[in-house]
Parts: sequence; C-alpha cells; structure tokens
Amino acid sequence: MSRISTGASRQKVSGASSVKAAASKKKTDYPHKLGDGADRYQMIATAAYYRAEHRGFSGGNPVDDWLAAEAEIDRLYH
Repeated sequence: MSRISTGASRQKVSGASSVKAAASKKKTDYPHKLGDGADRYQMIATAAYYRAEHRGFSGGNPVDDWLAAEAEIDRLYH
C-alpha cells in the first residue's frame, strides 16, 4: 500500500514541476513576442497611421511614418 502512495506522490510532484516550468516559460516568452507576422504588421500599420493622423495627414512621408512606427514597435516588443 505504501508503494502505491509513493508512486502517486511522485507523479503529482513531477507533474506539478512540469506545469510550473511550462507556466514560467510562457510568462517570460509571451510578453516579449508579437506572435505571427500578421500581428506585427498590423501594429506597425496602425502606429504609422496614427503618426500621419497626428500631423493632420499633411506633409511627411508614408515610408518615414512606417519606418518610425516599425522601430517603435520593435523597441517595445523585442
């Protein structure tokens, strides 16, 4: 009877350890990554749009807006 209890306890401990390891990995990895390329692209496009809107859509260069937004997003998430 004690062997069965010991085995069950070992499974719980090893299972708990692997859950903690996976959870800690998720916590450290997820906030610093954007996910797929579509997420990054959409965030850059939105930031570039707001840059142009902020200056009233006059003057400026869309490519410069994009590059500045790209640098900002990369700085925030990498």
